[in-house]
Amino acid sequence: MRLLDSPDPLDRARGKAYLRLLPLLFLGYVIAYVDRTNVSIAKLDMQKDLGALGFSDEGAFGFGMGIFFVGYLLLEIPGTLAVERWSARKWFCRIMVSWGLIAAMTAFVHYDVPFATAAAGWLARAMASACGAVGMDKVAADLRGPGAPYILQFWGVRFLLGLAEAGFYPGVIVYLTHWFPRRDRSRTLAWFFIGGPISQILGPPICARIMAIGPAGASAPLGLAGWQWVFIAWGVPAVVLGLIILLTLPDWPRHARWLTDEERTALEDELARERKDHAARGGHVSILRAFAHPKILALAAAYFFVVTGNYGVEFYMATIVKEWYQLDVGKVAYLVIIPPLGSVLGQILVGWSSDRTGERRWHAALPILLGAAALALTPATRGTLWLTVLLFTCALTGLKAYMPAFWSLPSLLVTEAAAAVGIGLINSFGNLGGWVGPTILGVLKKETDSFRVGLWVLASSMVISAMVIIALNVGRRVEDPEPAPDLAELA
Repeated sequence: MRLLDSPDPLDRARGKAYLRLLPLLFLGYVIAYVDRTNVSIAKLDMQKDLGALGFSDEGAFGFGMGIFFVGYLLLEIPGTLAVERWSARKWFCRIMVSWGLIAAMTAFVHYDVPFATAAAGWLARAMASACGAVGMDKVAADLRGPGAPYILQFWGVRFLLGLAEAGFYPGVIVYLTHWFPRRDRSRTLAWFFIGGPISQILGPPICARIMAIGPAGASAPLGLAGWQWVFIAWGVPAVVLGLIILLTLPDWPRHARWLTDEERTALEDELARERKDHAARGGHVSILRAFAHPKILALAAAYFFVVTGNYGVEFYMATIVKEWYQLDVGKVAYLVIIPPLGSVLGQILVGWSSDRTGERRWHAALPILLGAAALALTPATRGTLWLTVLLFTCALTGLKAYMPAFWSLPSLLVTEAAAAVGIGLINSFGNLGGWVGPTILGVLKKETDSFRVGLWVLASSMVISAMVIIALNVGRRVEDPEPAPDLAELA
């Protein structure tokens, strides 16, 4: 029976929440993920056009791609608290409008900007002196190059993009706890999280078509190169969607005009009962204690290690395929959409299975281990394109399929308000791996002239993550699960 046709007002409320909330949040995540990762495709032409300025340096570019997550760190916890204590729709609107504008600014990082370029040049010289003083002569020489101010502008824009986007991903996780009972959460998270792989399916071909505009010049629209239009074209939809969310997304069930009084009461009563039962079972942990909760800290460590692997793969997969097989940008863009297809299927199935069984821990750990094994074997496939793509598919499936079960764990440890802090802490610390992964891969590629060692390091990081999750005494069987409905019933 479809939820919307159920005689139970709680089921009808759940069905309406699926239809009214998830599409908007899903679309927001798709756009967010493209704005975060489209640099991995734009990079293929950006490095060629701006190579004289130092953008061809893999270490510098990898650092710039990853520094997004340093900015991301700073507003994660305030962002989740804003959703819990203030307004989700206003906070999400602020996030999307600001990140759309800053994403578009990436197109102009090589331009002379009053005050900004001069400040970047001064900072580059200061960093060069500091690096020289500690014996990092090679880095110091790079920072004294003519393109150093523009490299720092690229780093600065990526940092600001992370600062702008901070709070959306964990904020949505917190927001969904305002609407969905525990038995639904792994599945709702699965449907939200597939926005990541969907963005990787849609993004690269669209980016490749835009990049077909070619180099900057009189024949290009407004004289801008194709890679510049990639950043602009994906920044505008974020601004538009942010305004739509401001006008249409209710913060709590009590604000939803599309619920009847009976449905609203049933949903709010169910959520209140779960919070009360959770506290009665000893799940009450204050917001301050959430910072020091050992299992929250363990989850943050686990997330750091898996994110290190995830973004190392995502930011460099296109570069690796292009280098190993000497393909043009268009062919690379279509090949790298294959791995995310496995991610979509993996997230849906693992989320469904986790809710059906009520088990979280192994549903989070096993996909990561399988992905690590595939990634460790990937260097051995060089020379066989289909096998390389297959193992990247297995690796990326593992790097995504764990997420619904993993993000169901924090709310099992602490109260709902403290979970907002816990989720922000896990996501902010964990996402530093998004800086570490690309940086490690870029530096090791520069030092060894190969991606082999870097991929092995990323695979090892994923194994550590899985071991930490397995060691946690939580999520073995978190509730008495109801029989899971057919996937079609989620509509």
